[in-house]
Amino acid sequence: MTYQETINWMFAQLPMYQLQGASAYKADLNNTVLLANHLQHPEQKFQSVHIAGTNGKGSTSSMIASVLQEAGYKVGLYTSPHLKDFRERIKINGEMISEDFVVDFIEINKSFFESNSLSFFEMTVGLAFDYFAKEQVDLAIIEVGMGGRLDSTNIITPLVSVITNIGFDHTQFLGTTLTSIASEKAGIIKPNIPVVIGEYTPETKEVFLAKASECNAEIYFASDLISKEYDSALLGDYQFHNKKTVVQTIEVLRNYFTISESDLTNGLLKVVKNTGLLGRWQQINANPKTICDTAHNSHGLKIVLNQIQKEKFEQLHFVLGVVNDKDLEDILPLFPKNAKYYFCKPNVPRGLAAAILKAKAAEYNLIGEVFDSVSEAYEKALKKAHPNDFIYIGGSTFVVAEIV
Repeated sequence: MTYQETINWMFAQLPMYQLQGASAYKADLNNTVLLANHLQHPEQKFQSVHIAGTNGKGSTSSMIASVLQEAGYKVGLYTSPHLKDFRERIKINGEMISEDFVVDFIEINKSFFESNSLSFFEMTVGLAFDYFAKEQVDLAIIEVGMGGRLDSTNIITPLVSVITNIGFDHTQFLGTTLTSIASEKAGIIKPNIPVVIGEYTPETKEVFLAKASECNAEIYFASDLISKEYDSALLGDYQFHNKKTVVQTIEVLRNYFTISESDLTNGLLKVVKNTGLLGRWQQINANPKTICDTAHNSHGLKIVLNQIQKEKFEQLHFVLGVVNDKDLEDILPLFPKNAKYYFCKPNVPRGLAAAILKAKAAEYNLIGEVFDSVSEAYEKALKKAHPNDFIYIGGSTFVVAEIV
């Protein structure tokens, strides 16, 4: 198969949570363990950092990778989902995995995938681990896909585990309380492996302390320990806590790697250049100022919407789309009523019809028009907006992916 045929097969033939939702979720690691055995345990052939959390995983992963790159190391980076190209998920020093490697890996293992009904996410994790092992990376930064305890990435034994924060997302799988969600995320904490916590609440702190004690894992609460401010190429207000998490994680990694203060400073400043990270408070137009951001749950959106209110503008415009399992009652009340809305459907099977979103938004006095596509909605917003206005594009990673 060609690369495109290979990718089409991966997307079309196998379940994938990001596209299908609940039908792709598997509540155990049996298939991942089976795959690791089949691949001769590539996850044991490189050192790693494991990162979970409701929000900030991608930013935190990319900043840590960038710092290690500045220190001269060969760094693997596994994140999800991608925005434009599947290969964004698997990088070494900012370079995406080659199309040939993807094609060869699928071709060699395709019959195994089919006979064992592996999910899209399981075989993608296997691909990443196999690639990092064969390329002999010095360290791989591995982002959890969803949850932690039962996530396919949770077969690694990292040098340090990281949990960025806990908020309400994927509640149909992870639980409906912060305590239950924290328990799932805390599942990445391993015996005698240090863990860094980015943000916590009183109830989640108790969960983390209990799990760390059970595992005899040294625990660091970055928000309490790190006071120095660092600049970063990532500009969203929510990066405040992510940067603290990164700095504390780097402090732990200094037990294994030589990382100077200038490596840390430059790594944060060059994170976009070094890793190619997109969609985090990313400005794509000047007049009117246009920002796109992948925040998609109440925890992330509260910070982003608060940051918007700090901007100077005459009129606010929202290009807004969501997926069909989004808890609209949780997020729509957060949006300002004195804005113009351009409702659209992201071009994925899970995308919520724009007309449905408009009707639901109207219940919260959020008024706007319906558009057939994200690009059409954005074009109309640009046409209607004046130079001193402000346009925000978001609601879903998939909305941002169609613009950046």
